[in-house]
Amino acid sequence: MSGEGQPLFVGGEWVAPDGGHYPVTDPATEETVGWAPEASPEQARAACAAAREAFGAWSRTRPGERAALLGRAAGIIRERLGPYADLARAETGATTGTARAMQVGVAAARFARYARVEPAEWPVAPQINEAGPMGKAAVMGALAVRQPVGVVACVTSYNNPWANPAGKIAPALAMGNTVVVKPAPQDPLSVYRMAEALAEAGVPPGVVNVVSGRAVAVGEAVVGSADVDMVSFTGSTAVGRRIAEVCGRDMKRQLMELGGKGAALVFDDADLASAVTGIGTTFSFYSGQICTAPTRVLAQRGVYDRIVEQLAGYARRLKIGDPREPGTVVGPVISAEHRARVESYVELGREEGAVVVTGGQRPPRERGFYVAPTLLADGRNDMRVAREEIFGPVVTVIPFDDEEEGVALANDSDYGLLDYVWSGDVARAFRVARRLRAGGVGVNTVGRNMEAPFGGFKLSGVGRDTGVYALHAYSEVQALVWPG
Repeated sequence: MSGEGQPLFVGGEWVAPDGGHYPVTDPATEETVGWAPEASPEQARAACAAAREAFGAWSRTRPGERAALLGRAAGIIRERLGPYADLARAETGATTGTARAMQVGVAAARFARYARVEPAEWPVAPQINEAGPMGKAAVMGALAVRQPVGVVACVTSYNNPWANPAGKIAPALAMGNTVVVKPAPQDPLSVYRMAEALAEAGVPPGVVNVVSGRAVAVGEAVVGSADVDMVSFTGSTAVGRRIAEVCGRDMKRQLMELGGKGAALVFDDADLASAVTGIGTTFSFYSGQICTAPTRVLAQRGVYDRIVEQLAGYARRLKIGDPREPGTVVGPVISAEHRARVESYVELGREEGAVVVTGGQRPPRERGFYVAPTLLADGRNDMRVAREEIFGPVVTVIPFDDEEEGVALANDSDYGLLDYVWSGDVARAFRVARRLRAGGVGVNTVGRNMEAPFGGFKLSGVGRDTGVYALHAYSEVQALVWPG
């Protein structure tokens, strides 16, 4: 892709961008890996209009036909796993293993999952009206039917340009919606390859559209288009607030996965090896650029020193290096600007009184936007490093005395996406989990069940997706009522 500029995908056609092209940079080498298209606001609105025009016919397509198409797309993506993963690695700086399994592999799995058609309607219990409209008793039958929302704007994040868009596009198409995808400007080329796979699978023109660009006006044009009925967004809370304001003008439906500042409560009786491995694996995954990372470790005082020591040892053993090299665990963050942001938080933690136990400096590499996994001890919950999303490999460890204090500290956050609890007392672990104000809680695990609902409380978002919950999110419930 280095020699040619990528076109936009609008109305089933590959279209030259009005704004030319801009370079996409490999975060590990700082080299240009391709040229992304800069759409104009007019082209963004044209994509929304194309999706609106295609909606009527697509929404009337039989669910089985839509499901078969998604299955074909999953097969095409799996056939091209190697080159697609190479592109994802180059765009994002993810390790080869992460790009193959967690980016492209998960995207294929999501299309395959929504190739399984779910029931879209179900009977409602008959109701006997003692006094009907004519003064007589009446029995009314009813059916609840799921209808597609319409045109969905999918605004996606840079940290996973395969799994994140696929998690929006697949259930939206399965329910009969059409989509306009606005990918993150840092790594949009992978999303165009996804559109290419969908077109080859047989998606009709206008059902899937992709427009990219660095200008804020492009995203604003998509979100604000009168042709758009719903916005599905993954990204920062600040941008989410702006999108909510724009959506509020037309009462557009919203699904938002926003920031996270996950708490990991580790009690005195916890399996420390399991807790340390889980926390260390998650906070270092993709260089900490995930919203589900447990970046606040709340350790009960009886195990506090051991948690600090073992987490520091785990972080020091992580291999930092070229994402293409076998054994690399920690690659670069997405850009020089983001590296500077992460480093500024580490310095801020020092100024606030936290102790840098390990990390806190740049790895000795000539090129690339690398940040060493960093552990801050002696933290307090009022520190900015404990309250604001850093989105990098930085963890703050905070002590607590008893269950009440631990729960209070965990809940004392503007965010509430995914928390974790480790305790040898399973009854206590579940009791504490039920008290946490978070959309999900891992109990003695950092694993995810991809059929479980996913979303956040508070500033972490609005709505739920994954599994059948995504089908609910991308549909409206319609009641059909008739005399029994």
